[in-house]
Amino acid sequence: MVIEDDRFLSTVIKARLEKMGAEVTQAFDGEEALANLLRQKPNLIILDLIMPKKTGFDVLEKISNTPELKTIPVVILSHLAQESDIEKAKQLGATAYFVKVKVSIDEVVEKVASLMR
Repeated sequence: MVIEDDRFLSTVIKARLEKMGAEVTQAFDGEEALANLLRQKPNLIILDLIMPKKTGFDVLEKISNTPELKTIPVVILSHLAQESDIEKAKQLGATAYFVKVKVSIDEVVEKVASLMR
């Protein structure tokens, strides 16, 4: 599942993952993400932190506090680059953290592929 409010970026990531054979769903804000997560229980989540309605931190906290969701790997893809944000995400259970301006889509897709193996 790609949880990203930037529809263009979300669609690019989705297309790249589908090209690898993954089935990908999308959510464009935190509330939609939480509703979909509980229904779909994806194998992996790519999560933005700055989103409308509920932040990525809110979503990550819900994931980490929900037994049937907390084992799902979560890859953060965010503009937030402060060490405190990275540490907070990792404490809430993030598997990997990428800063958007410092990473390519290829690197994110490679990480997702390695986690799915």
